[in-house]
Amino acid sequence: MIDAPRLFLFGPGFSALALVRRLDARGWRVSGTVRNPRAQTALAARGLAPINLADTAAVAATLRACDAVLVSAPPGEDGCPGIAALAPVLAASTRTRWIGYLSTTGVYGDRHGRWVTENSELAPLSAQGRRRVAAEQAWLALGARTPAAAVAIFRLPGLYGPGRSAFDRLREGTTQQIIKPGQVFSRVHVDDLAAALEASIARRRPGGIYNVCDDLPCPPQDVTAHAATLLGIAPPPQIAFDDPAVSPASRRFYAENKRVSNARAKAELGWRPMYPTYREGLAAILAAGG
Repeated sequence: MIDAPRLFLFGPGFSALALVRRLDARGWRVSGTVRNPRAQTALAARGLAPINLADTAAVAATLRACDAVLVSAPPGEDGCPGIAALAPVLAASTRTRWIGYLSTTGVYGDRHGRWVTENSELAPLSAQGRRRVAAEQAWLALGARTPAAAVAIFRLPGLYGPGRSAFDRLREGTTQQIIKPGQVFSRVHVDDLAAALEASIARRRPGGIYNVCDDLPCPPQDVTAHAATLLGIAPPPQIAFDDPAVSPASRRFYAENKRVSNARAKAELGWRPMYPTYREGLAAILAAGG
């Protein structure tokens, strides 16, 4: 009897669970780390095997039996928690063939609206971005020491999907149309991210680094206005970026302005976004009742 392929999730959240939905149909068995009983119950209800992070023996035993590992938990001041918890076991693993780490396009910093590729210089503006760079380097270094497992890095822009989109922010009344001339952002639908991860598992390349985003970097107010039109409501009032009412958090968010290229993911993984722009992505969310 052939053993079913197994996936280990370190941080089974919004993005990781989208991959699970794709792999379910292919018979994968999935385990995920949890920190408290509530998270354990929620994960088990989704049909996944919860592993308490505090139980290091259980984590190690489960990890040794997995073919693929996805790390989506963000780094903290002490570095990437996934490295600390998983590296000793992965370095000695003979079964694991693929390790994916979800990073961010924030590692590129601000490019004043210019395009970036995976070969662009890393120049993060924030402490969080610098921690991501360090985490990427740690995972790539681990991959160099474990030739059996191919480590891949995925740099993500704004992530959206059912339950986490411009529709939800409009309904909650928590969105603003901040106008900053020349400002653009890239984004990706969570199902397109899952498709890229699955493609990478099938086409393993040690040290692969991929920007995963749609084909249309654009001003954020375009997305908000289009979502409002689809809902049949008026968009929120526009507010200038230099207005004192703009929060410090929003100012930090708008400090980075770049267009992100997805050409490498298309060329190396054979991946194409199902939702090449926010228009297709929002339409699909609305059609599904989101």
